[in-house]
Amino acid sequence: MTVALIAVNAAVWLFYELPNLNHAEAAQSFYPCRVDNACHLGHPWPLAALTSMFMHAGWAHILGNMLFLWIFGNNVEDAMGRVKFLVFYLAAGYVAMGLQTFITLQFASDSAARIPNLGASGAISGVLGAYLVLLPRARVLTFVFFFLVEIPAMWFLGIWFLFQLLAGGGSLLHPSSSSGGGTAFFAHVGGFVFGVLTVHLFASRKR
Repeated sequence: MTVALIAVNAAVWLFYELPNLNHAEAAQSFYPCRVDNACHLGHPWPLAALTSMFMHAGWAHILGNMLFLWIFGNNVEDAMGRVKFLVFYLAAGYVAMGLQTFITLQFASDSAARIPNLGASGAISGVLGAYLVLLPRARVLTFVFFFLVEIPAMWFLGIWFLFQLLAGGGSLLHPSSSSGGGTAFFAHVGGFVFGVLTVHLFASRKR
């Protein structure tokens, strides 16, 4: 299922988005303002929350997301099985989008609520949270001051989550004055917390 999700994301990017990127983003992204009927952009929000999980804004966006899914997804899928992993992945994406939408509607401007939200990172954040619970001592190869070093997953993912919290808080205190969209840090936070809290509801196999 991990490979299938990567393949679907890649196919959507290559064959649907790239030929007409702006139109694809506008049509399939999620708009927070749609939730409280302040706008009528894109699809109704339950469908848009799903389609937006398979959309990306650029090469760096999709390659980064798929790298994280490839590294962490297979072990979580092994613990859950294919079907449960897919349900978990999609549920994490919805929860992630829900928290980001709540923060946007409560604390951001009306113009921010009209910025399209897209990407698989909310769902993948759920996978990261599940991985932290299942395999905290597994070692992750990563760059530390330009050197490749193996560090425990609990440190790698803990630092990553702390960064999302700090950056998300900073985005509330100092919102961007630009009209473009930024990183949906609270989607990452929501997905990760969902993964940590619910992993044992889905993981039934010996890892």
